[in-house]
Amino acid sequence: MKINDIKYLSVAELNAKLKELNSELFNLRFSHATRSLANPMAIHNVKKDIARVKTVLREKELEINNGGNDGNK
Repeated sequence: MKINDIKYLSVAELNAKLKELNSELFNLRFSHATRSLANPMAIHNVKKDIARVKTVLREKELEINNGGNDGNK
């Protein structure tokens, strides 16, 4: 998932995406533990996607708290 795709999602969509990615990560870890995971890099990629979603959520939270001000004077 690209960061440009994530930035244009609403907060509700981001929260839903985060929940979906956490579920996917759980399933991948379970598959890895049972030795049936075909692509071990999938875990790495999902973790990166989770970090991207959390970053955008935090940016939006700060934007709301600052009233849209980016912090520049």
